[in-house]
Amino acid sequence: MDYGLIFVLGLGLLGGLIGAWLSQRARIPQVVGYIVIGILLGRSGFNLIQAADVQALEPFSIFALGIIGFLVGGELRIEMFRKYGKQFTAILLGEGLGAFALVGVSSGLITYAVIHNGPAALATGIVFGAIASATDPASTIDVLWEYRSKGILTTSVTAIVTLDDALAMTLYGLGTSAAEMLTSHSGSILHELGKIGVELLGAGLLGLVFAYALRFMIHWIRDPERGVALSIGLILLLISVSMNTGMDVILASMTLGFVLINIVPRRSESLFRVMRGFSVPIYVIFFVLVGARLGVANMPTWLWAVVGVYVVGRSVGKMAGAWFGAKVTHSERPVRRYLGLALFAQGGVAVGLSIMASARMGNIDIDGGLTLGQAIIFAITATTLIVQLAGPPLTKLAIQLAGEVGKNVTEQDVVDSFHVADVMDDQIVPVREGMTLAEAMQVVADQDYVVFPVVDKQGKFAGTLSMEGMRSVMADQSAWQWLVVADVMEPIQDKTTAKAELAEVLVDMSKLRIEQMAVVADDDEKKPVGVLYLPRVRRRIAEELLRRQQPKGQGDDSGGRHGGNRRADDRSGAAAEASGAAAPVPDSDGEPA
Repeated sequence: MDYGLIFVLGLGLLGGLIGAWLSQRARIPQVVGYIVIGILLGRSGFNLIQAADVQALEPFSIFALGIIGFLVGGELRIEMFRKYGKQFTAILLGEGLGAFALVGVSSGLITYAVIHNGPAALATGIVFGAIASATDPASTIDVLWEYRSKGILTTSVTAIVTLDDALAMTLYGLGTSAAEMLTSHSGSILHELGKIGVELLGAGLLGLVFAYALRFMIHWIRDPERGVALSIGLILLLISVSMNTGMDVILASMTLGFVLINIVPRRSESLFRVMRGFSVPIYVIFFVLVGARLGVANMPTWLWAVVGVYVVGRSVGKMAGAWFGAKVTHSERPVRRYLGLALFAQGGVAVGLSIMASARMGNIDIDGGLTLGQAIIFAITATTLIVQLAGPPLTKLAIQLAGEVGKNVTEQDVVDSFHVADVMDDQIVPVREGMTLAEAMQVVADQDYVVFPVVDKQGKFAGTLSMEGMRSVMADQSAWQWLVVADVMEPIQDKTTAKAELAEVLVDMSKLRIEQMAVVADDDEKKPVGVLYLPRVRRRIAEELLRRQQPKGQGDDSGGRHGGNRRADDRSGAAAEASGAAAPVPDSDGEPA
């Protein structure tokens, strides 16, 4: 039995995680580490992952693209297209056509200077320009997820890189058809337009049908883990149907995620959350295989010049085109200034289009036995290597400059970053065990709690006084003058320490169905230091969540404490989102919210 592919998967996963760790230590996006490790392991490095292995794992790569497309689609809301649709359209056309024009003209001129064949040079420029319009959604979205970005720039980048796939396919279809007409007097623009329309609309329709099927099924499945298994099964079926009918896999899976999140947002959010955790090893291996696939040996010298103008022309075209589209539609300042920086990455779509172009134009000779198809494969492989390494850091720079890093914060992120001391009320006045109930009532009347710590003469924690425990003597107020707190107090049952993790304590409170818990000193469990009171905990969490989500320079004074010292430990947005169940914040009756 051949265990070679299992070895490749294990090697790719472990190597990719090591690369991610090194990348994060160097403060660059982890996807760069995945790709670099892939290059080192693949044909351009030690060749531990051979071309035959990459080819054999092509179904896995397509499955990974389907998962990534599904998750990317889940980032899109119909409301943002209603609000920003005009801006997105202008920016998309600007950056796509800008890259198409600059790369097409420059690469065509260089090719003509080498081969002195006008039709072939023009065909080369058109095909390179069409492929240059594509932006890799996978690595770009991975950076946005890694750094937990949120804001108008993040929203715009997500929309553009998903829509860019359709534009690139359209330009590619028209470009290759024009190239065939120029070089062999065959092909039809109208036929190609019809083919593209069928492919794009068919992919969208497939995604729509599968989305409604998944919606119907998850209505009867409340367990998120089973929902993930169901989703993966449907995605596999969708990929299979798409490939066998000639539809675009990424667009179909994006449509599935987009429709699902918009028709059943509350039910599908937990599904997408668990899917993101599940997908981590999938896209680690996917990007390692992307790197392993790259090889640029035996490229003619003049083709390196095409690679240079391709990278420069594509970068300038996308940045200038995005700026122009944002400018004419009066987009927000971060979009105008920084969106172009986030559109550098080029990956699976461009490589796939280059392979298709190579198959269609493998018989067009342009330079001493070098066919147009071979030139496209060589050049796109080299440019993908360059921009895939430069693209993710530039995407990170864009969201940093826009002040959107770490803004995609959830309530659970805030809970996970807090200790009990951050949210407890340390101003509570304890009741002394020797007080009469009349004196105790004067103390508790000014406080909002239902359970109060009771201390002895030395100030040590002796028990608790609760409204429930005093119910038997409430009606007889004459007894308040001679009964003391020690007569009605209850023994200490539930307590926590100031340094305890808030998430763990909230889980315990939810299980105990209580909304209040005494807090004792870390070094002395007999010394009360505060009270954890759920209504105030929820309010503090909401204030901190709002503060962290606000843009730079805003909300710095918000989130003041009702008790305890403010904690300045804002966890890094680069932390990967865990797939495990989140600790619930109980509601007022003790049930998880």
